[in-house]
Amino acid sequence: MPALNTISPDKLFRLVGSAACPVLIDVRTADDVAADPRTIPTAIRRDHRSAPLWAADFAGQTVIAICRHGHSLSEGAAAWLRLAGSAAAVIEGGFEAWASERLPLVPLAHIPDRDTQGRTVWVTRARPKIDRIACPWLIRRFVDPSAVFLFVTASQVEAVAERFGAVPFDIENVHWSHRGELCTFDVMVEEFGLATEPLKHLATIVRAADTARLDLAPEAPGLLAASLGLSRMYADDLEQLEAGMTLYDAYYRWCRDATDETHNWPHKTKPKAKA
Repeated sequence: MPALNTISPDKLFRLVGSAACPVLIDVRTADDVAADPRTIPTAIRRDHRSAPLWAADFAGQTVIAICRHGHSLSEGAAAWLRLAGSAAAVIEGGFEAWASERLPLVPLAHIPDRDTQGRTVWVTRARPKIDRIACPWLIRRFVDPSAVFLFVTASQVEAVAERFGAVPFDIENVHWSHRGELCTFDVMVEEFGLATEPLKHLATIVRAADTARLDLAPEAPGLLAASLGLSRMYADDLEQLEAGMTLYDAYYRWCRDATDETHNWPHKTKPKAKA
């Protein structure tokens, strides 16, 4: 039976990638992080020694504290979080248990520096269609839930990135962009260490829709149609992004849980026996 205020790696993994994912706080020591400079998807780093100061920032939220083995550091941080009004727990076995089950881990070196409010900031071309909605969805669901996205005139993306400390993506000649036959979403899935079977399946659908190779996945025409429909429904790019988050939530859950499910109508029933 799980201990009180704990969650198994497998159960937490089922929440990662969804809007219901709790806040994850990585309180490993600097030495532990240096030994394995990766983190569980969406986790933010905090110093366990200052937990009494930052715990109140998460009041009213569900939080999972993470340390190397799930012992004193995460237990203590979770206790401070509960004292400040959070529903806080720890991972059974900590970071090492998650890693031993070969669950996804994001290289810290690939996560951009955060702004003064603790957010990663990204910038891309205005009027997004597919890749420029799919990538923000991936970042918010698996890298940084608080990520900010700026949509600007295409010719100004790099200048805005430089002046506002943002990371440019899905334009030519930047790190986060198409590579060969891969689209930007493919690149992010690989470089963020997120190449699970469901996300690889979704990446194929995104690539097919984004690069006009609809033969790569039978679901691609549907994603293309829905994406173009959203772009006509919303004049505001940020409103479109919020609507697109739900669209990609649905596609991800289908890739993860429902690819074998079918639906037929009318439901076949046995004919009634004659009187």
